[in-house]
Amino acid sequence: MENLRRLFQNNRALVEQITRDDPDFFKRHAARQEPHFLFIGCADSRVPIETLTGVLPGEMFVHRNIANQVFPADLNVMSVLQYAVEVLDVEHVVVCGHYQCGGVHAAMGDQSYGLVDHWLAGIRDIVRRHQGELLALDNEGERFERVVQLNVLRQVYNLSRTPVVQNAWRKGRRPMLHGVVYDMHDGLLKEQVMQVDGNEKVRAYLEADRRGVGQ
Repeated sequence: MENLRRLFQNNRALVEQITRDDPDFFKRHAARQEPHFLFIGCADSRVPIETLTGVLPGEMFVHRNIANQVFPADLNVMSVLQYAVEVLDVEHVVVCGHYQCGGVHAAMGDQSYGLVDHWLAGIRDIVRRHQGELLALDNEGERFERVVQLNVLRQVYNLSRTPVVQNAWRKGRRPMLHGVVYDMHDGLLKEQVMQVDGNEKVRAYLEADRRGVGQ
């Protein structure tokens, strides 16, 4: 119960801090949301993205799942994406992975984990497709970090191929897609691919170069 009470105490402290600087903040934001970002991240409790980026309530629309996956058949993430792009008109869609990701680590091995194996199948495919590159790295730690990076790049590619994003790009240049990795050893976000805003950049950044995460 002590941990639960702490949530309410922290909530009151935050509200007091925000309203001290901006008395109408919550009233103004209750009327509508106008986020700049859709953030797609891992469900890992060590990656509190709002805290890490310092955004205020209303700035970021969020979807989280195990290992920050973007599956075209996942109606949850596709519905979030459609609402963010077509209704909220977000400027940026950010896929954020993180080092020490349990989902990625599980996908790199042969052990079966039951139901979640279906969810991790895409990452296992990434490992198979990049086996040569991964085996050339010096140790398992480097391979682990590289799969985290490749997974982020693959999910940005998956986003770029969705009808929602393709339709938006045909009408203009929003949203821009970005891929980052959170390094929990130093607390910093590391850029992997930035400002993908059309099929030309998909080909240049995600298909044609050595990363080859596209199909």
